[in-house]
Amino acid sequence: MSELHRPLGTLSDGADPVRLTPDTAGWRYSGLRVLSLAPGETRVLHTGEFEAFVLPLAGSATVRVDGRVFDLRGRDSVFTRVTDFAYVPRDAEVELSTRDGLEVALPMARCTRRLDPEYGPAEDVPVEVRGAGQATRQVTNFGVPGVWDHADKLNACELITPDGNWSSYPPHKHDEASECEVVNEEIYYFRIAGRDGVTPSREGFGLHRTYTSDGELDEDVAVRDHDVFLIPRGYHGPCVAAPGYPMYYLNVLAGPAPERSMAFCDDPAHGWVRDTWATQDLDPRCPVTSHEGRVQ
Repeated sequence: MSELHRPLGTLSDGADPVRLTPDTAGWRYSGLRVLSLAPGETRVLHTGEFEAFVLPLAGSATVRVDGRVFDLRGRDSVFTRVTDFAYVPRDAEVELSTRDGLEVALPMARCTRRLDPEYGPAEDVPVEVRGAGQATRQVTNFGVPGVWDHADKLNACELITPDGNWSSYPPHKHDEASECEVVNEEIYYFRIAGRDGVTPSREGFGLHRTYTSDGELDEDVAVRDHDVFLIPRGYHGPCVAAPGYPMYYLNVLAGPAPERSMAFCDDPAHGWVRDTWATQDLDPRCPVTSHEGRVQ
């Protein structure tokens, strides 16, 4: 099994699907937890040296931290709505509670500055349609620089790729400081919709590629619901949604740069593909969601 591909079960912590720290990833900054709370359950977490977003994947949540209370409306699934979220700082005690049940992601970054907790309303989250033709996808920019600047190291966004389409394309990298890129460790956390196009299911699958120009990394893997893929270096992309199975992924990025950035360099062998988008139509299935619900 690939050390970079972590299928469901390899990062589980009890009933929680994912517990990934920089130590278990083999790097310094980026981490991710995915928690499952039963109806009526309350969970207390301590952030320690990590800042985090509280991002509902399914269900609603109440977040209590530093004397503040955030009620997150959430969503039925990642394929039904853009969600509201909360930012929680390092060295904090965070109480999560839910009335009807909750699945929630906590993208994390090891950081040094302690900022105040903050609420991110769904209606303020920009939804971008990127690419064209079969490379059309939705990018939900909830936690990226220039949109959400209230973070020390943490960057995060969501992608929805309609079934049969390609995303994270052209392949790109961000593993060195150069004119076009900064160093970031990146996590891909996948959700794959089942036959109804809305409910996540292990039945469906997608494909993900990561490689380096020297061939030291060269991985093509099938990814399923709840799988994680780690990007320590190298070009990554495409992510391909198999026909019949829309693909979602949460990207978590953090690195040593003094200012948050998601700058990258395309693989020069494939960067020309971007120029073809100007003459192609957008896939009408995008955008898929907004803060009001499903668009299509």
